[in-house]
Order: sequence, then C-alpha cells, then structure tokens
Amino acid sequence: MGKLFGTDGVRGIANKDLTPELANQLAKAAAEIFIKEKKGTVVIGKDTRISGDLLEAAMVSGFLAMGVEVITLGVIPTPAVAYATRKLKANMGVVISASHNPYEYNGIKFFNHQGFKLRDEIEEEIEGYISRNQTRDKCPTGDEIGRLIEMADPEKFYGDFVASTIKGDFNGMRIAMDTAHGAAYKVAPRTFQNLGAEVFVINDQPDGKNINQNCGSTHPEVLKDVVVANQCDMGISFDGDADRLIALDEKGEVVDGDQIMAICGSDLKEKGALKKDTVVATVMSNIGLDLAFKGKDIQLEKTKVGDRYVLEKMKEEGFSLGGEQSGHLIFLDHNTTGDGLLSALKLAEIVKERKEPLSTLSAIMERFPQTLVNAKVPNEYKDSLMNNEVILEEIQKAEKILDDEGRVLVRPSGTEPLVRVMIEGKNLAQIQGFAQKIAGLIEAQF
Repeated sequence: MGKLFGTDGVRGIANKDLTPELANQLAKAAAEIFIKEKKGTVVIGKDTRISGDLLEAAMVSGFLAMGVEVITLGVIPTPAVAYATRKLKANMGVVISASHNPYEYNGIKFFNHQGFKLRDEIEEEIEGYISRNQTRDKCPTGDEIGRLIEMADPEKFYGDFVASTIKGDFNGMRIAMDTAHGAAYKVAPRTFQNLGAEVFVINDQPDGKNINQNCGSTHPEVLKDVVVANQCDMGISFDGDADRLIALDEKGEVVDGDQIMAICGSDLKEKGALKKDTVVATVMSNIGLDLAFKGKDIQLEKTKVGDRYVLEKMKEEGFSLGGEQSGHLIFLDHNTTGDGLLSALKLAEIVKERKEPLSTLSAIMERFPQTLVNAKVPNEYKDSLMNNEVILEEIQKAEKILDDEGRVLVRPSGTEPLVRVMIEGKNLAQIQGFAQKIAGLIEAQF
C-alpha cells in the first residue's frame, strides 16, 4: 500500500483511487484507534461533488458498524465541520471534499475532537491499521450498532456561529458572491442576507459536476462584471469547500489573501486584539506584506507552504491571525481551520466600520510583482542543490541588486521533481531574468 495521506487528507479520483472500500476502511480504522468509549460520535460534512454521496455512505456504514453515532451535516463548508465537531463535543469530524480540484476528484480529511486537522503521526497510525488489515474479533450487534442522525438546518447552525463573530450588521451593503457551485452555495448568501446585505450571487447551482469549473477563488475575474454592474461594495469568491476566499474591491480588482491579512491584521492591532502583535504567513507571501507590517509595528512570522504549518505555528506561539496568499485565513480566536465565510464577514465588517472603500483599505499593502520558474531536478538531488556554491553565489548577486525591495526564494518542491525559484521585486522584467538564470544554473548541474 502506498502512502494514503497527503498534505491535506486522502485524495484521488473517486471510485478509482478513492474507492468506497477505502472510505469504509478509513472510517473503521479511525473509529478503532481514536474512539475509545462505547458510544462515540462523528460529524460528517461534504461538498457538492457527485461522488460525495457514495463516499459518505461508505464512511457512515463503517462508523455505524463500529458502534459509532454519526451526525451528518450534508453539503456544508469544511470549517463548519470543524466548528460542529467542537460544539457538539464529537470525537472526530470528517470532511468529504477535494477543495479546489475538478469534480472527478474527491478527498477525505479528519478533524480531532478539538476541531484541528490530525497530526502526521496520527494519520500514519490510521494507515498502519489499514495496511495490516486489522479487524475486531467481535463487532457490535443489537443496540450497540451505531445510529445515524441528520442535523436539521446545518446552514443556520454554522451561519449563526460565524455571524456572531462580528458586531453590527450589513444593512446598506451590496455584496457580490461566487460560491463556485460548491459547499457554500446556500449558507454564504443566506448568512450575508440575514445580516442585512443585498447579495448578488453567481455559480450557485451545483449539479455534481460543475464545482470549481472556471469559477470561484481560482477564477476571481469572473465576478468582476457582477461587482461593477451592481455597484457592489465588494466581491467574494470561495473555493469548492469554502475554507478560503479571494475578494474583489468595488472596482472589481482582486484583493488576495496577503492583502486581506494586511487589512485584518492592522485592524486587530489598532483594536488591541492582535495577540502578541504578530501575524503568521508562509514563505510564499508577498514581500509587500512584510513592508506593510513594518510600518504598523506588527511582526510577521513565516512558515513552510501549507495552511497546516501556519496553524501549527499559531498554536505553538499563541497567535490569533494567520494565512496564505491563496486565501486560507485562520482567525484562531473563532475557528480552528481556514474559514472563507468567517473571513469574508470580518473583511466586510471592516469596510462597514471604517466607511472606506475596499480599494482604499487594500492600498495599505503594495503587492510587488512576483515570478515563479520551476527547474526540473531529480528528487534525490533536490536538497543537496541548496548548498551548491555556484547557485548560492547567483542568488546572492540577485539579492544584493534587489536590496530591501525584493527577495529570492529557492526551495525544493515537496511533491514533484522540481526546485522552485520565486523572486519578487518592483521591476518584473528584471526579476524574470534573475529567475530564469538561477533556474538555468540549477538544471545545468545535471
């Protein structure tokens, strides 16, 4: 058996790589290892993919067969499952989603009883259980078999929670929204409308196959005409499972995760609510975020790429805000994972409170041009190249020319035989030249 868990759960083409048999095994393994009491509880949610029902049924069957009570939330954002797991005091939460991937893919990820994603060693324990094909000597029978409970109105349950994290209402605001035919298609418009906003929604008709299809956070440009035509205060584009968002200002210009962090971090700092005056981001965040925070006396901690590493740093150090350029934003005072809807409400709250257009607020950060070039390198040589004198010398030359108005980041890919060369600076042509030269030097070593 190959490694099942990737950087964000188990993923693959549904009914081929991710089969109902595997889903059933994952449920039984998770129940056996982590639900010790006689009648544990699991919360399950999913996005709108056609394969969601198939995998959900398989997992429900596995949990029930182990004597576990299962509460299904139906189609709901990933962060809603994290919240429900904590609020309902369940032993574990399960999300069936492949996030921003095409519809034929699906995935399974787990939350522990606190609503946090599982640590690597726990995922490895689940894999070990499956690879050893462990089974109980005696399975539950009679009244010890688990029960299935369908939550009534999960959108209200989650929507009321995220709405409670802001003050006031959105009366008088006009919001454009792209739900990517995904998990937020009902709860996001409903929550904003309940707060008084006039909402203009697109891509909210899921058919099981159109999730993320030329829409949502990976294609925020499709929302621009809606924002402009309806004179909206802002636009919001979610991904398929709504754990992240990309915003648009009132002119239809993109406001990415870094800019949203700049706005929200500065607002929290002014209100005395930014713990330790620190925001956590990844090494891929734009240098403009560093410079924006320097003028605000806000520290910026950097982690490896991946929202799980951002969260780990936040938990370790007691920070309250972190995220990624891609729009995964974690407000740890409120939820335990990236939450697109909560982030959208926080951003809209600031626009309403400050009575300033989002374009003005986002100007707090200058987004520097960024270029990325991939150098093909055999996996066994990726790490050693980081100490190559010829390459290091070329990197240092570029850094000296860029000075404080740019940076060079060279890192091996965690999943592919590549070394990624990312450079930022004010002059796009200049940084593209630097990146091509460094990538060429890397490939020339073979």
